[in-house]
Amino acid sequence: MVPPFRRALGSFGLLAFLLVYLFFALAVGEVIVATKPGWVQFVYFLVAGILWVLPAGLIIRWMYTPRREG
Repeated sequence: MVPPFRRALGSFGLLAFLLVYLFFALAVGEVIVATKPGWVQFVYFLVAGILWVLPAGLIIRWMYTPRREG
């Protein structure tokens, strides 16, 4: 795949992933975690705020992987 096309596709994919993740994490936080004590809410949103980094990093790594020759 041509690198500029891969980067464009990865950028749109990353944006779509982040939007879906954001709405899912907020929905879970609103429905399930909102009635829990403050420390549970803090831990949930701390973990949810960090958890998106791994998949985003994998998408970015794929975007910048050099093109294979052959």
